Amino acid sequence: MSILSLFVVIPVLMLLGLWLARNVNQVRGVMVAGSICLLALSGWLTLDFIGQRAAGNTAEMLYTYSAVWFAPLNISYAVGVDGISVVMLLLSSVIVFTGTFASWKLQPLTKEFFLWFTLLSTGVYGFFISIDLFTMFMFYEVALIPMYLLIGYWGSGRKEYAAMKLTLMLMGGSALIIVGLIGIYFFNGATTMNILEIARAHAIPVTVQNALFPFVFIGFGVLGALFPFHTWSPIGHGCAPTSVSMLHAGVLMKLGGYGCFRIAMFLLPDAAQNLAWIFLILTTISVVYGAFSACVQTDLKFINAYSSVSHCGLVLFALLMMTETACTGAILQMLSHGLMTALFFALIGMIYGRTHTRDIRELGGLMKIMPFLSVGYVIAGLANLGLPGFSGFMAEMTIFVGSFENNDTFHRCCTIIACTSIVVTAVYILRTVGFILFGKVTNPHYEELTDATWDEKFAVCCLIFCVAALGSFPLWASDVILDGVAPILQNIAKM
Repeated sequence: MSILSLFVVIPVLMLLGLWLARNVNQVRGVMVAGSICLLALSGWLTLDFIGQRAAGNTAEMLYTYSAVWFAPLNISYAVGVDGISVVMLLLSSVIVFTGTFASWKLQPLTKEFFLWFTLLSTGVYGFFISIDLFTMFMFYEVALIPMYLLIGYWGSGRKEYAAMKLTLMLMGGSALIIVGLIGIYFFNGATTMNILEIARAHAIPVTVQNALFPFVFIGFGVLGALFPFHTWSPIGHGCAPTSVSMLHAGVLMKLGGYGCFRIAMFLLPDAAQNLAWIFLILTTISVVYGAFSACVQTDLKFINAYSSVSHCGLVLFALLMMTETACTGAILQMLSHGLMTALFFALIGMIYGRTHTRDIRELGGLMKIMPFLSVGYVIAGLANLGLPGFSGFMAEMTIFVGSFENNDTFHRCCTIIACTSIVVTAVYILRTVGFILFGKVTNPHYEELTDATWDEKFAVCCLIFCVAALGSFPLWASDVILDGVAPILQNIAKM
């Protein structure tokens, strides 16, 4: 059995340990031990993957394993990873690890919260290692289902409405995906569920591809906040508890971009070329609309939620450009945005836990009262607006340079329009920082508040370190990502 199966086995063991835990300390112990094991495993996998590539291993997927689940439909438990999967597993492990500490003192029903939180992460890990359509879709659904309870019970504000809207929207996207996957299965010629075999067969007729592509791309695009199917995202993030917002925006939304690239564009390459311009218009709107919407928000979580719509739109935008540089930038953006938005949501949750408000008009002078959290927020803001030295700069530069490589008016006009989001991002980040951190303390009660505790400082420092490390040393990540991007683009170029 492949070592990749440990990414499913460890969370399952964590679920068992949480079920047997008798008190909060035991629950925390299980979560810390399990998240450390997953982080160590993903770190080892990344280093070993780099070593194998350096040694000349040119296999399309590494650590592959396949076992038949249901022979009549050729359904298998098939796993394997390329460069894209490796960095996504690493991102997931970092977010799960830091999210554990961000929810260290969560009440009530701590045990039940972490049970659902771990089940959600199980689906995420399983999705990224799967190379069988059925297995991938199964884990995709496992990752979505816990969100309803995590937001509906442990959330805040209009949490029941937010949980229902999010679940219905994402289930609608799932319905589109299953239609597309069934079509791919029946028209691929080899009648197999294995993604690599379907891509090699090139047997799906162009007319069928054109019919199936919108189902798959929109289905996954709903989770990636594709305009106009993004409306679940702001309310969902706004009402979710801190660690759920971290995992949802930091990792779960990346399943959308990953699915669009790995399934829609890889398996339906003719349609990707024929229909990309339609979705390129929609993603350009997502990028600009999300940034401008963030400017008019007064709730800290909604500002970051609309910012996520813009940045996740940038991921799909770059993938549809279909140049090697732009697609590499898209995956870098997934990695960078996952870390930055997790940092933002962690800090917002910590500030809200003390002030009991997220309205920037009611906050002010926090730098004097909570210097650690305030400095952390400034760093997150600078990374989000693309300051050199942080992960956002390299990702966005790679995207825009790669997008401009398309030597035609349409693609370059879309690129120029999308570039305006950089300026707008700076506006809402600097506006927010000015409102909440500087000036006079707006509420005398805030003078009695305390700064971050040790567990909060640990989670924030880990995320800041990752954001700075990726921004300062991006070459290793871009090389690993390129290894996974190149075969997909080659498959599209053959058409």
